[in-house]
Amino acid sequence: MDLIEATLVKKRSAIETATGGAKKKYIRRGDLEKQRQQEYFEEQERERKEKEEKERLREQELAAQRQKSKDAAAAKAAAAAAERSATPTTDANTGSPATKVEGEGEDVAETGTWNISPEEVVRRLRARGHPIRLFAETDKERKIRLRALELVEDRSEGQRNDFMRALENAETGLHMEALGRQEEEKKKKNKEDPTKNVDTSEISVELFQKDQDKLYVLIYTYFKRLLREWERDLDQRPDELKRSTAGKLATATQAQSAEYLKPFFKSLRHKALEQDVLMRITEIAQLMIKREHMAANDAYLKLSIGNAPWPIGVTMVGIHERSGREKIFSAQVAHVLNDETSRKWIQSIKRIMTFAEKKYPRL
Repeated sequence: MDLIEATLVKKRSAIETATGGAKKKYIRRGDLEKQRQQEYFEEQERERKEKEEKERLREQELAAQRQKSKDAAAAKAAAAAAERSATPTTDANTGSPATKVEGEGEDVAETGTWNISPEEVVRRLRARGHPIRLFAETDKERKIRLRALELVEDRSEGQRNDFMRALENAETGLHMEALGRQEEEKKKKNKEDPTKNVDTSEISVELFQKDQDKLYVLIYTYFKRLLREWERDLDQRPDELKRSTAGKLATATQAQSAEYLKPFFKSLRHKALEQDVLMRITEIAQLMIKREHMAANDAYLKLSIGNAPWPIGVTMVGIHERSGREKIFSAQVAHVLNDETSRKWIQSIKRIMTFAEKKYPRL
């Protein structure tokens, strides 16, 4: 009953509001709806004004905070300038006073030994889309700015695709000035190549058993020579082919392979390759020299995935002996699964094999 009475009272008050306080037995529904719309609009207008007031107060707070930050930065800069002017340093080379650049820390201290030419600084800044010189900027400050940009890139790249990085470097290297410098450097390298006249035809399985020290040197020389020939052939292409999509991909592939092969060459110099891996590399090089490329590919498959019954590279599969257990031993383990570095240089050897097959086809 109380609920019914409350509903009746509410409806009577609504009718009185709609009729302006006049007592009527009935009221039109249209007048009642008009009253409801007016109340709704008034409520919306009140909420809008409250929101505008809150926004205005928030803008005032933000403006006050910005002004406070500017004042603090200006005070800090003035204090730093006063400190620099009060404690001048002396340049060790010229003996004249030198001013310390603001923001110079450990990374900037390294810049003193980070000696690159002004042309190289200009090229790197242009490649990153930054101005080559800011207003009143010295050469040292410009090097510091470039160094800071490169450090930020190194920290922000994360798990970036190596091939995309090599492709970007290939596109950057197509700049005419950079191309001219690269051609001159490569001509000098070709003239001073110490491995050009080294006879690598002695690479064989017999040499692996007799003199491994000599074998390490010959394998290093052979693959280094093929890598340089690959680079030289790419440089001799017409300019329109270099700038095409396929040309850029080929250049990036060669540059990536050269980067991936560095751990392999380092292991050869230190004579640190495993015996079974060295044996497979010797077989591959011997067959490539004889231009037996299909047999070299078979040797490469033994190097990369091995002859293991299960392609997971395990040697212990349980505590009980099983049939075929004798087939699983370390020489048949897939070395490509050992670590990421080995996988990369083994893949790069396959790319060199593909190049050698095109360059020196079977007679």
